[in-house]
Amino acid sequence: MKSVQLDLISYDMLSGMTPMEKIRMILDRVRDGAVVILERGLTPEEEAKLIEYTMTEIEEDFPGIEIESYPSEAKRSWIGRILGKGIVHQPRLTIIGPAEQLKTTSKDRDFISAVISMKDE
Repeated sequence: MKSVQLDLISYDMLSGMTPMEKIRMILDRVRDGAVVILERGLTPEEEAKLIEYTMTEIEEDFPGIEIESYPSEAKRSWIGRILGKGIVHQPRLTIIGPAEQLKTTSKDRDFISAVISMKDE
């Protein structure tokens, strides 16, 4: 039977990692064919670095990644509201998978619909 591996990764696990550790862990899992779902997503800077590093690793056997995230919500901390600054970007759920297997069919602010195909062996 063919199957798809889904790796659901908690915010607690990610919060203990550096940005490079996150990127390496995600790329390694996706290269192995897994679809990775991150509970809180990545910051915009981490997403940009992930895409940058993915581009350097594209080969015949690894065509790249598909990545979809809910849009970030910008919130001000209570001290930021008092001082008039301090916007905090809250990353939301992110789905990352091999480009040839994960295809987004629709997306809006609170809903992502994707199709995951089986990897041909």
